[in-house]
Amino acid sequence: MTTTPTTRTVLDDHRTADDFAAQYGTALVDRWDDLIDWDRRERSEQGFFAKLLTAAKAHRVLDVAAGTGYHSVSLARHGFDVTAVDGSPEMVARTRRNAARHGLTFPVVEADWRTLRRHLDGRYDAVVCLGSSFPHLFHEADRRAVLAEFREALNPGGILIVDHRNFDSIRRHRYRSSGNYYYCGTGASVSVARVDDRLCRFRYEFGDGDVHHLEVYPILSAELSGLLLDSGFDSVRDFGDFREDFDAYDADFIIHVARTS
Repeated sequence: MTTTPTTRTVLDDHRTADDFAAQYGTALVDRWDDLIDWDRRERSEQGFFAKLLTAAKAHRVLDVAAGTGYHSVSLARHGFDVTAVDGSPEMVARTRRNAARHGLTFPVVEADWRTLRRHLDGRYDAVVCLGSSFPHLFHEADRRAVLAEFREALNPGGILIVDHRNFDSIRRHRYRSSGNYYYCGTGASVSVARVDDRLCRFRYEFGDGDVHHLEVYPILSAELSGLLLDSGFDSVRDFGDFREDFDAYDADFIIHVARTS
């Protein structure tokens, strides 16, 4: 069946950290699990994040970019004590439904990252911010403030895992999406509609002609590593598509693992 194509209204150039919630309306969130393809994503990751957290002796985990709940559910199934957070009410509702579908119960909280600690109960052994969610922060002051929130949410010796698309490559107009990592579904075509040093606009076109855009700040890998160290993290390890030995311009996603003292 063919539907009439729809396109989300593009945001103007005066963005705030609140804009990301507006980008995740019901129409896009309804398609998000198909875009991810949970089964293929699980096969791709091969327990990568659970292994990192186990090696760090983490038990209590805060997933601050829950989306539709894939990592919250996956980590809960691996035995971690998970709290899920997202700033989009649509995503929060979907996480709750997906957790229930898997027979799981864990706290799911709607919260703005900049006031994150107001919504938390205690501290955590690990904070995970996945799915290239951190780049929704367009302003450096917000990025620094949010990393401080993440840092303060951690127990001593805790770790933060934060990732992003490979904007080092994308900003050189070398965008690639193998479909093997993170967004593993086969029903959508993803392209870059615009990129410069301030904005990257992704275009998602689905098989029925439905079109959506997401806009993010195209943060460079070294830029984020520097911010992590400035924010009080003692060390940062980088991975490209789950490998520590990787080509900086070939990986789809960059993953940073930062540790506190």
